[in-house]
Amino acid sequence: MQADIRCVVDCANVLGEVPLWDVAEQALYWVDIEGKRLHRLTPTTGMVDIWDMPERIASFALREKGGLVVAFASGLAFLDLDTMKIDWIARPEAHLPGNRFNEGKVDRNGRFWAGTMDDSLAGHTAALYRLDPDLTLTKVLGDIGISNCFVWSRTDDHFWFADTLDKQVFTFDYDSTAGALSNRQIFVDMTGLGYGPDGGTIDEEGCIWIAMWDGWKVSRFTPDGQLDREVHLPVARPSSCMFGGPDLSTLYVTTAIWDATADDLKGQPQAGGLFAIDAGVRGLPETRFAG
Repeated sequence: MQADIRCVVDCANVLGEVPLWDVAEQALYWVDIEGKRLHRLTPTTGMVDIWDMPERIASFALREKGGLVVAFASGLAFLDLDTMKIDWIARPEAHLPGNRFNEGKVDRNGRFWAGTMDDSLAGHTAALYRLDPDLTLTKVLGDIGISNCFVWSRTDDHFWFADTLDKQVFTFDYDSTAGALSNRQIFVDMTGLGYGPDGGTIDEEGCIWIAMWDGWKVSRFTPDGQLDREVHLPVARPSSCMFGGPDLSTLYVTTAIWDATADDLKGQPQAGGLFAIDAGVRGLPETRFAG
């Protein structure tokens, strides 16, 4: 089946990332990390709201108490979008000026997970952190190049995580009560393919959708790592994906211009845009941060 693909916001993001559908608002949030902006699309009206940030905003989640918990490049903070007041929580890698925060997402117990990356795209100095509702911050994994693709299984007993620098996706056994990972195994290895895994999400059938950076596509994998389907896009750098819409049947995909040249962009004039795909399957609602 050929998927219906539309560019719903031609926003030319330098590094569009981390789409997040809010069921309550029926709106999609996402960021342009390098543009230092947060966006919100209300599909029923087509309105796009934009907030400028004081530094790069890498990822975020909505809070049960209102506002956002944000992984800025330099650390974690609460953000009130009405006043733009920032309350800093932690800067766990202040001693590593070459690192910045990247992917972030909330698990089903209301904990915010955020990972860092080596900003030079070279070393494995980064880590994965878990922020509990009481604001306790725990380092869960180390020796990471680029943290990406945080996905929890429907049964909440497995976790998928990608290191984009190594072009590998890993699966872990997940203790949802403790928020602990164990039994790390390779889920998909894309070494040598010319593209790599970026952000991802899960659908109601338990399959994992992953945006393929430099791959011109979004790929769907079964829970045992078998490639099930590919949706090809008119842009080279899809960066992440998230189900949204009234029945969670629209797969929204962020994309990036990044370091594309003028000649590169002639062949992909909608690079950096927000795309919507009729995926033929529904997703799962996202949890808000409980802190």
